[in-house]
Amino acid sequence: MQERGSLAVGGLVVLLLLLPLGYLVHVSPRFPGSLAGSLLGIAGAVLMLAPLLYVVIKRVPVLKAHVTRRVSMRTLLAWHVYAGVLGPILGLLHAAHKFRSPLGVSLTGMMLVVVLTGYVGRYLLARIAAAVQGERSDLAALTAAFDRASSEIEAARDPSPAGARGWLTRLVFAPAESAGSAPAADLGRLVEVADAMANVEAAVRNEEVMRDFFGKWLPLHILVAILLYGLLVLHIWSGIYYGLRWLP
Repeated sequence: MQERGSLAVGGLVVLLLLLPLGYLVHVSPRFPGSLAGSLLGIAGAVLMLAPLLYVVIKRVPVLKAHVTRRVSMRTLLAWHVYAGVLGPILGLLHAAHKFRSPLGVSLTGMMLVVVLTGYVGRYLLARIAAAVQGERSDLAALTAAFDRASSEIEAARDPSPAGARGWLTRLVFAPAESAGSAPAADLGRLVEVADAMANVEAAVRNEEVMRDFFGKWLPLHILVAILLYGLLVLHIWSGIYYGLRWLP
């Protein structure tokens, strides 16, 4: 179920990124002010404001305790994600590829950045964290295998008994006479395990760097969301100020 949700949101994000390219083949300057265009714009604005409910509920303990009796935070997060993607899609359909004013261009850019930063934080960071955890488990297993192989090789190289008898044997006989030699197959396996450990350690370091880099997504997401809401308020005010053509 979670995988299907991730694919669905990913598909909506791809659609959102492709929609602005439509201005190359279609422009309708009068559509945004028409009844249909205004209804799309109002629906898009409502959906873009809906994610604020999740933020408020999450930050207010009393409200969170009251709401989560009926709806889980996981469900609220899903609504937050879908509303946050569908709202900008309706907003772009409302614009009808009319990107002539600085306000419209800025609003479009902020919508895209908000959706992308949200998608990175919700899905890509989770995948990176899961990958790092899995590779750490692999590294622990490889380390245990390396230790076992090292112990086996050490035992093969020094097969003399332990304790006082072993000390006497090592004292009387030369190391070359009392020590065996590790089989070539064991040495080869040890080298393979060490090489695999080095590769996994490098992968873990690289993914941790990516996780730290993308870990700065939340402040950026909050900042662009604030800018988006400010531009959205200006856009709504300008539409009301200059008049709605579909009103009698």
